[in-house]
Amino acid sequence: MHSKSAFLIVCATILLAVCVQQGLSIKCWECRSDEDPKCGDPFDNSTLSITDCAQSLPLEHLPGVRATMCRKIRQKAQGKWRYFRSCAYMGEPGIEGDERFCLMRTGTYNIFLEYCTCNSKDGCNTAALPRLGGATASALFLVPLLAWRFG
Repeated sequence: MHSKSAFLIVCATILLAVCVQQGLSIKCWECRSDEDPKCGDPFDNSTLSITDCAQSLPLEHLPGVRATMCRKIRQKAQGKWRYFRSCAYMGEPGIEGDERFCLMRTGTYNIFLEYCTCNSKDGCNTAALPRLGGATASALFLVPLLAWRFG
């Protein structure tokens, strides 16, 4: 194979790996901070295994609906913070330029709830991480190509 062709194939493969999202399956962290303190923030997944949401059982009250997103719930009640991470069956996947979609609610007696859903990548229900945007992905592809072409 010609070296120019091999180089273009490698660059195209890298671009696809960076830009293409998984279509039907996502893997999410599943834990509760009241059962495992590592589930809180900061999140420590060193002893957890990630769950393939495609393997999650459908819910009885939502027949035919599959888990296609991840969720993270942060709740403060009676002065204690609790965190829940799991696959999500319903919710908003996030808006262009933002990795997660979050709803926040407060109530009387110092109650706070933040409910976030995402489908940007496997394990997106950890703490917020910077997202690799389209311009960055394009640069990953174009810089080596231009360096090879004009170098």
